[in-house]
Amino acid sequence: MTEAPRVVIVDDQALVRTGFRMILAADGIEVVGEAADGEEAVAVVRRTLPDVVLMDVRMPGTDGLEATRRILRHEGPAPRIVILTTYDLDRYVYAALSAGASGFLLKDVTPEHLAAAVRLVRSGDALLAPAITRRLVERFASADDRTAPLHRDLSALTPRELEFLEALARGLSNAELAVRFHVSEATAKTHVARILGKLRLRDRAQAVIAAYETGLVAPAAPGSPGSPGRGRGAGPSG
Repeated sequence: MTEAPRVVIVDDQALVRTGFRMILAADGIEVVGEAADGEEAVAVVRRTLPDVVLMDVRMPGTDGLEATRRILRHEGPAPRIVILTTYDLDRYVYAALSAGASGFLLKDVTPEHLAAAVRLVRSGDALLAPAITRRLVERFASADDRTAPLHRDLSALTPRELEFLEALARGLSNAELAVRFHVSEATAKTHVARILGKLRLRDRAQAVIAAYETGLVAPAAPGSPGSPGRGRGAGPSG
């Protein structure tokens, strides 16, 4: 894709919207709309058809979680949605990922990371390292009854693909998958793409969630290596 991404910014604070608009414009990214709450966000997205939506979670009235669900339920091309939050590993972020969001950013993100994140998500990647998604799942999967389980039927996958999905859900990048299974990185990417296609998943973040919610992978015991609380932050998937 050579065209600049088209973005809608959703936040109840005008100062945040203005700051993000200026950062994106300076990087050649077009902001085609803004909204101060979830209800307005749905209308703006349907009118402007952006590539990416930067969505605040906690807003008065219709919050970002419900707005995400409405936008992604709508027929037709769907934008990539990135959740904006001031809290790392927030339970609302996990719920939004379950609803189909492609990742999250903390609001104190640097200008360079913000612009890079928009371009990354627009290209089809998830804005979450699999290990970060795993920690979100382990912390909130059984604790948040507002989430919408993906209910994927893993019987569509071959035994080899199940092995890849389990390893992906444990936080392995494409390069690490290639080493684990003694294949090229291109072959690893092909396996991941086939898994996403067969399970009708948008990206790697949803693949990790599906692996946990179907029971393919069990959450780690508290205090064990890789269990929740052993690290912070988010970044591009590998």
